[in-house]
Amino acid sequence: MSKMVAPSLLAADFLNLAKDIDMVNRSDADWFHLDIMDGVFVPNISFGLPVVEAINKLAHKPLDVHLMIVSPEKYIGAFKDAGAHLLNVHYEACTHLHRTIEEIHQSEMKAGVTLNPHTPVSLLEDIIDMVDLVLIMSVNPGFGGQTFIENTYNRIEKLKNLIQKKTATP
Repeated sequence: MSKMVAPSLLAADFLNLAKDIDMVNRSDADWFHLDIMDGVFVPNISFGLPVVEAINKLAHKPLDVHLMIVSPEKYIGAFKDAGAHLLNVHYEACTHLHRTIEEIHQSEMKAGVTLNPHTPVSLLEDIIDMVDLVLIMSVNPGFGGQTFIENTYNRIEKLKNLIQKKTATP
């Protein structure tokens, strides 16, 4: 399992976004992480498709788009067109997660699944071999600057064990 660095542009200075994009372009970071919040699935609003399109014009690294929105399956094509390389959806937001992951792959993007802090890792057992990335939230989604939830380390270990179990099975 490889480790990658994907700084979130949620912490960027939106009045100087091009400067912060250039800083990430020049860094050793692997991806840009874009947190998309709708004010419904999470209690905050960030930015949407026009900003993702603008970031894509300046970014020299792949865009990891993290959808913290209701009905993410409705926007797969739109985020692909905006420049997403990886589309990351919340387990809790997808009624038909298997279908959503397939649609993301059919749109020629990598598919990620995010788990909120209270969601058991074991719920990914039936789809773990389909996803390219799992994001385990270490805070409740929607706001930056929260206190790290220490149980995240245990959840990472459970995810690692699940992945190893699935990859070891013939």
